[in-house]
Amino acid sequence: GGTSGVGQHAGCPAAALRQHAIQRNRGHTGDGKLRSAYLHCVGGISGDMVLGAVMDAGVPERELNEALAGLGVDGISVTGHTDRRGGVTGTLARVALSGAATKTLQIPEMVEIVQGSRLGPRVVERACAILRRLREAEAAAHKTALGEQRVHELGSMDTLADVVGSVEGLDRLGVERLYSSSIPSGSGIVQSEHGKLPVPSPAAAALLARARAPVVAPPGNVADAGEMVTPTGAAIVTTLAEFRQPPVRLERVGYGLGSRDSDHYPNVLALRLGEETGAGYTTDLRLVETNIDDMSPELLAYVQERLFALGARDVWFTPIQMKKNRPAVMLSALVTVDMESQAVTLVLKETTTLGVRVRPAERYEAEREVVNVETSLGAVPVKVKRLMGANVAVSPEYEACRRIASERDMPLQDVHRIVQSEAASRLLTSPPSS
Repeated sequence: GGTSGVGQHAGCPAAALRQHAIQRNRGHTGDGKLRSAYLHCVGGISGDMVLGAVMDAGVPERELNEALAGLGVDGISVTGHTDRRGGVTGTLARVALSGAATKTLQIPEMVEIVQGSRLGPRVVERACAILRRLREAEAAAHKTALGEQRVHELGSMDTLADVVGSVEGLDRLGVERLYSSSIPSGSGIVQSEHGKLPVPSPAAAALLARARAPVVAPPGNVADAGEMVTPTGAAIVTTLAEFRQPPVRLERVGYGLGSRDSDHYPNVLALRLGEETGAGYTTDLRLVETNIDDMSPELLAYVQERLFALGARDVWFTPIQMKKNRPAVMLSALVTVDMESQAVTLVLKETTTLGVRVRPAERYEAEREVVNVETSLGAVPVKVKRLMGANVAVSPEYEACRRIASERDMPLQDVHRIVQSEAASRLLTSPPSS
């Protein structure tokens, strides 16, 4: 998927795209629907492949060049050419540099250019975040301090154009949330100004590792796939995207093309645009389980408390029958990937079990938020469930209802019913029609 060769780009890890509520043609469309995009890294990902994908998805070349002109540096322009990779037709993006734009700059200088530009605040914030992480990744890859580092290939202004153009393009497409598939690793050795480097390059690998990005083998396990993820591509995706695929109503697809035309796979990056159907799809979970037949309920309850304190999403017990017809319980805990080791250690330490099973778990999650609602019984925190931007259910917090019931000497079920009814009348909206 790399288009310009290793070393011309460098990358960064980071967090997910901030979930702002954007009106106009951005994010929430005004009718409660949430616009998102999914990067399918068929042939990998690079900065110019993202740039080509947003152009192919509908962002005019003229608008991207207007944004680049806002940087205040003469001689930067981008063009998009229709071409094919395998059986896929898409856009091959090219950055042209002339005059002042041919000057070699370091990342801090690029950040200063973006901060002093006429770009919108969201674009400035995201582009600067990517550029700063690019610098960190290169320093980490070459074991140098930030103050000592010379970035070499990262000094080319086409890196700045790739980053700014990609972020501007996603913004103009109204993308509020960005998601990504697993990243194909590529294979082989490439030449750079740093010398011969493995694929993926150390900077790209540092980015993917720091973001805990899912990495897969090249399509068909091709031994000579070459570079499929550049540091700039890794920086963009690990800064802006979550590595999961939510359910969406697909609107359109744009294809960004890599410069190589492989015989083994279509060297394309697909950008799928659509509206999320309401439930968020989570893949970064692990199900931790073990069977126990020789512990008292009090001790098991303590293990459950410890797991919840650790941060487990859920912990439950299931009655089971073990060998020799012994009644037992199966302890199950749903935890995040980064919590897996701690959860397993806790279960092994606090229970009598000799072994723990762990497997990946996937689930859909509705959006939720706790808000304080003024009711006839006073202010009560209420959990609000959202689907596709609409409030579809409310649930009063138990402890607050219990306190009110005790203070007013009322039945708890009456307190719960009154709060739920009044909160629903204030907060619920009709979900968008399918």
